[in-house]
Amino acid sequence: MSHIRPLELSDRPMVEDYLRRYPPETSELTFTNLFVWRHSRPVFIAEVENSIVFITKTGDNSDEASFILGQPIGEASLLSVANALGIEVAGFVRIPENTAGTLREANLRVDPDRDNSDYVYRVTDLAELAGRRFHKKRNLIKQCLAAYACEYEAFTPTLIAECSDMQDRWCKARQCGQDPGLCSEAVAIGNLFDYLEDRQLIGGAIRVDGHIQAYAVGEELRPGTAVCHFEKAMPDFRGLAQLMNCWFAKYSLKDFEFENREQDLGIPGLRQAKKSYYPHHMVDKFNAWFSAARSDIPLPVEPRECAKHGVDEA
Repeated sequence: MSHIRPLELSDRPMVEDYLRRYPPETSELTFTNLFVWRHSRPVFIAEVENSIVFITKTGDNSDEASFILGQPIGEASLLSVANALGIEVAGFVRIPENTAGTLREANLRVDPDRDNSDYVYRVTDLAELAGRRFHKKRNLIKQCLAAYACEYEAFTPTLIAECSDMQDRWCKARQCGQDPGLCSEAVAIGNLFDYLEDRQLIGGAIRVDGHIQAYAVGEELRPGTAVCHFEKAMPDFRGLAQLMNCWFAKYSLKDFEFENREQDLGIPGLRQAKKSYYPHHMVDKFNAWFSAARSDIPLPVEPRECAKHGVDEA
């Protein structure tokens, strides 16, 4: 039986070494993503067959169903890892298309997970916003620059406190304490600012009249592709969100060809917003179960309540 343990900050060097050798395609498989979301999506790690694998559950209790999250980072196959873990595995979540095909051939039930498919854009499209299709985006940015004194600043550890303060203001404006999803996200962002300040993250912030009013932060996902983990703009400034998106690509991601901007979670407004930037392609994801009879087990994607993590009610 493999030693399965909760993912900890001390696992970062090992996880990032594996990820450098076996670059992932799906946005979930970065140490940053796995670590900062571990309170709303409990994550466990194990080393199996010269690979690492991540396990998540439907809840906090030890008797909850276990799922393998994504594909193994290494040369092992999903099925061999599932057999070697020494625990009952209900299925697999957020797996890419090539792995899903292998599981279908093994007669597992495999369903598409459209809500968690990643949107991938050409960096030049986001940075330049050229052509008629981006006319509305350019117009909003023009209005923003005409109305406010905006200045881009590359993300550094010295900006963390200011970005954290802005995140608190954003949460109050959006009433995060009354929305479990926004609450879980606020906890994740807090983890990013509190524990990962020494990471080589990529990002930037926009000052409006000297004050941070927008920020974006990401990192390299694989050679040629960056992933944007979080992007926020204060809602009082019309066009600032579009400007943040554009300047992040233009100034911070100029060394990359693609930007993975993660999933839309099935939220209609978020889906429309992501589509409006015309992705170059999608990274489709799938869920799989060992038997159709177990496919009614809830997937481990529900956020926890705010009160468990010290997020104040707005």
